[in-house]
Amino acid sequence: MALIGIFDSGIGGLSVLKAIRQGLPGESMIYLADQAHVPYGSRSLEEVRGFAEAITEFLLSKGTDLIVIACNTASAAALQYLRQKYPQTPFVGMEPAVKPAAETTHSGVVGVLATPATFQGALYASVLERFAHGVTVLQDTCPGLVAQIEAGNLEGKETQEILQAALLPMIARGIDRVVLGCTHYPFVIPLIQSIVGPEVSVIDPAPAVARQARRVLEAHGLSRSDQQAHSKGILAFFTSGEPEKLRALLPRLLDDGTVSQELRVRQAHWVEGRLLG
Repeated sequence: MALIGIFDSGIGGLSVLKAIRQGLPGESMIYLADQAHVPYGSRSLEEVRGFAEAITEFLLSKGTDLIVIACNTASAAALQYLRQKYPQTPFVGMEPAVKPAAETTHSGVVGVLATPATFQGALYASVLERFAHGVTVLQDTCPGLVAQIEAGNLEGKETQEILQAALLPMIARGIDRVVLGCTHYPFVIPLIQSIVGPEVSVIDPAPAVARQARRVLEAHGLSRSDQQAHSKGILAFFTSGEPEKLRALLPRLLDDGTVSQELRVRQAHWVEGRLLG
């Protein structure tokens, strides 16, 4: 049985954990929400890289076999750096799903919703260079959306207004694909779909990341052979923010029966640039 470490600035990475849990129900997972520093998207890539390195040390101290950077901003800032610094540890990161959007668009216009740091990173520039030839890519940073989702406001007026401001101009220019370049955003897919309508496909990267996590585990000989067995792996949650707030949101965000009311969320503390818990 493998132990998978997953981290994000907040609750967004739970969309990835949920997808991995569905594909690999027998594996145990540790989730770290760095809510003391959420959101990452408005921070410098250098600062986010420092957070990601400290979180990696924290997860490795717990015995993780694979680390999933369930955050587009942290992936842009730190994925290559972490792979070089920890060559014995396999990492799976996020990149905006521009490739499937560009390959399937009929209108030739796709929209990408992501944070400023993701758009500024070399990873996103590389994705555009490799896959967006002949396609018009419209971008929006959705200011304030991560904060609304962190607060559990998935359908409210403020969240709707942020998404309308981002999406309505894109619709006017003919998008038929919307790429979610932040792991928080899948939690508002119903609202996004209600704004863009049925003719526009919304692309959630979490299932693809879950498939990649499975491939990496299998390549390293770490995956359980009885994934379809009834026994499920253990889930453990840590936050550098307020544990009770995160615990209260888990049943709503992981609405697949994997989370019980008894599940604990433990406190992690930042001390002089290190994460302890």
